[in-house]
Formats: sequence, C-alpha cells, structure tokens
Amino acid sequence: MSSDDHGLLPAELAEAARPAIAEARGKPARDAARILAEAGLTGVCAQEDDGGMALGLSFALAIAEEAGAGQLRFPLLDQILLAQAFAGQDIAGRIAAGEALGVIGWEGARDGLLRLSDDCDCDVVLVPTGQGADLIERAGLTATPTPLLDPDAPQIWLDVGAARKIGSLSGEQMADLRRAGEALYGGFVTGAAANALALSSDYLAARVQFGRPLSSKQAVRHHLARMKLLLEMSRAALARSLARDELGNPRDTRPAFLGAVGNAIWTLEKAIHLHGGMGFTWEVPLHYSLRDIRKIETAFGAGRLARQVAQDFIRAA
Repeated sequence: MSSDDHGLLPAELAEAARPAIAEARGKPARDAARILAEAGLTGVCAQEDDGGMALGLSFALAIAEEAGAGQLRFPLLDQILLAQAFAGQDIAGRIAAGEALGVIGWEGARDGLLRLSDDCDCDVVLVPTGQGADLIERAGLTATPTPLLDPDAPQIWLDVGAARKIGSLSGEQMADLRRAGEALYGGFVTGAAANALALSSDYLAARVQFGRPLSSKQAVRHHLARMKLLLEMSRAALARSLARDELGNPRDTRPAFLGAVGNAIWTLEKAIHLHGGMGFTWEVPLHYSLRDIRKIETAFGAGRLARQVAQDFIRAA
C-alpha cells in the first residue's frame, strides 16, 4: 500500500474520514460540503497553494470506497476531481474549501442538454466536449428532473445552451480526469458492495431458522464467499489501474471500473435476495446503494464503454 512522504497510508486517511462522511450523510449539500472540507476530504488531491493536501489518487480511492460504504449521497468525488483538475485557479481553492460546489456531466451534452446524476444546487458544471471540457456556471440554467432511476434523488437534464463558460480543460487534461474518475467511482461502488456484504453477514448470522443461523447453511456461505471474492477482485484491479505499467505509462482504468460496477451490482442484488422479504422493504437501506450504482453505470455509459474496451482489445491483438 502506498504512502506519502510523511508515511500516511490511504487506509489511515479513510479511517479518519469515516466520522466526517457519517456526519455529512443526509445533510443539505452546502452543509455536507462544509463538513467534508473541514475534514480535508474535498481537497485531498488539490495543490497545497489551493488549500489542499496534494496527496495521490490512491488516497482519494480509499476515501471513495469509504464514501460508498457510508452511502454518502453527495458528489464528493466530483469535488476532489475538479479541485485537482483546475489547480492554481480560484475555483479549485473554493471547491477545496467547501465554498463552491461542482459536478461533472460525464456523458457530455446532447442537443444542448446535459444529464447529471446529482445537481445538488451546484455552482459550476464540467461539460465534456470533443476537444476537452468546458467549466460553466450553473446559475440561471433550466433543469428538468428525470426520476426513472431514483425518484428520491432524480437525475436531471440541464439546458446548457446559454451557459457562461468560466474555464476549460484540454483534451489531455480531460482524459486524465476521466481515468481518475473511473477509478474513484469504481472505488465508490466497491465500497457500496463492501457495506452490502457486511449487512448481509450480520443479518444472516442473527437470523435463526430450525435452530441454526442462516449463515451456517452451505448455500448461503457460498454466496457470501463469492461476494467477498468479487469485492477483493475489484479492490485489486482498481489499485493496479492507478499504478503505471512496466514502461511507465498510465494504465487503462476502464476494465477495472467496468468490473467493479458489474461486481457491485451482483453483490447488491444478491444481498437484497439474501435478506429475503426484508430486502424488499424500505427499512433495509440496500436499495439506496443499488440506485447509486445504476446511476453511475448510466452516467459513464457502461454499455458503450464495454464495447470500446472490447474493440480496443481486438485491434491490439
């Protein structure tokens, strides 16, 4: 496990971040931003001149997994990525300090409309273009909710046709941001899967039928073992995707991200199944994580991304 020059480990930072994530959960966006910024989480990868900690993505990945496990419904990962991408600019410092909120429209705009997984009353939006990405002001733009995937926290279509541009990223910068985003959101869904496994293990150990806990049954233990295996596969693949290859080049994060999403969906659906009738009630919070994973899958265009990876593999063979 990597560490910075001061010997801090990503797991140690994630453990320290847990109370702040728990406190921010369920709070209004501005309050959550303040809490997370005070804990240093929004600026974990931002430069020190921008008020950040200037740590590597391995630390952000650990925080992303902690946020997924804590079911944080606030775009913390977008804050981390934007504060890093716009280093040296005023907006980076404001985001790192929790004074401004930003979100990323990963799909890009279509006919002047941009789909966002989380609007959160943000100040700025990053809109990918064919040549890079534009940072625009959110104020005054019309938003139309689309509650199909999540009625409680719907995605929105944002009309960006008359948006005011306040910054931009080059094609290379946007490619770097996308790779980082795939890794971090892969960590988020993996954290959600880890939480689902923990909840399932506790429930099955406490649920007794015919004088024995359900966790003692072989079929149930097989499911739990597979959930644990998929979880560790995702963690290993994501950590490897952040490391340079043998030639010093950045690795492709797409396969690790796609694997993490697929593994997390299977784990969440199996966790709901293992909870039996309880799994389909509002009292069991697994459905929130499943909705979040499905929104992330949609935001990154996982189906299209999988086809691209397959085509690139065939061409390279």
